[in-house]
Formats: sequence, C-alpha cells, structure tokens
Amino acid sequence: MIINCNILIADDHPVVLFGTKTFLEQKGFNVVSACENGVEAYNQISHKKPDIALLDMSMPGMNGIEIIQKTQADGLSTKIVLLTMHSEYSIFNRAKELGVRGYLLKEFAMDELEKCIDEVCQGKTYFSKHLSQKLTITDDESDADLSQLTFAERKILDLVAQEKSTKDIASMLFISEKTVETHRSHIIKKLNI
Repeated sequence: MIINCNILIADDHPVVLFGTKTFLEQKGFNVVSACENGVEAYNQISHKKPDIALLDMSMPGMNGIEIIQKTQADGLSTKIVLLTMHSEYSIFNRAKELGVRGYLLKEFAMDELEKCIDEVCQGKTYFSKHLSQKLTITDDESDADLSQLTFAERKILDLVAQEKSTKDIASMLFISEKTVETHRSHIIKKLNI
C-alpha cells in the first residue's frame, strides 16, 4: 500500500463523506480535504493539488465530469476517481474519454476502494469489476442520433424521460430554468422531435 498518497474526497452526502474519509484513514491513506460540493472540491484540488481526487459524480455546484474538464483545462495533474451510482454507459464512456483514472459504483465501493486507490497511486487505472454487469445502454442511447447531444443535453433528456419538470431539472442540476429550456430546444432541434 502507498501511504504517502494525498487524497481529496468530495461527496454531498455527509454520512458517505465521513464514512469514506474514516475508511481511507484507517487504511493509512492521507486525506487532505473532505468537500461537500463540486465547487469546493475544485477549489481544494486547485489549492492543495492532491495526488488523487475521489469525487461523487453528482454534486451541487459542479459534477464529477465538469471537475475533470476544469482540472484538465487548468493543467492540474490530480488523478480523478469517480465514485457514483450512475451505471449508464454514456456517463462512463464520457468519463473515460476525459481520462478518468478510476470509476467505482457506490454499491460495491467498500470492496474495491482500497485496491482502486493503490492502483491509481501507482499510475494505473482501475474500473470497477462490476461495471460489465451493471452498465446499461438504454434503447435511446443505442440510437445513433443521440451521439449529437452534449453530456448536459443527454442528462436533461434523461430527466425529461423521468417526467421531471423544467423547474425540477433546474433545481436538480443547479442551473437556471432558462438554461434548461435552451438545452431542451437544442435537443428538440438535434433529434427532430
């Protein structure tokens, strides 16, 4: 085990955040910061430059994908591991395209977290062994037309399919209702619906 690996954790659920922090510290890892939202996580990554950032995929402020994009744009070398309940193929694929170093499903995280952190500390990648059974491709995602949509548009389309209102989507994604409406009009145009 690599003890001198500095780790930042971010999760908007205090129990998960505290539990993960305690677990890693008991395993001998050095947790330099525990953040409750995406903006705080990004600021701490930028300031403390940890070796690894273990991020919840869905957080207020910025989600895991947005943090990966921002750290890359700013030339930060922190390796990102996503800890998520999302088993959608499109999200996993987008994370891989952006160079995520680890991807763990929350339901199996405690079984795999230590091994994942060890591997990533050594410069390797680690993707949950449960992904192959859990990744789902919806009928919509298999449609080639969806490849035209941005990550944000796909997320909004998914929420629309769950019968969420514009107001609900704006609240869930921490964006304005006007932004949701703009994305919806782009989706309609791109998919000819």
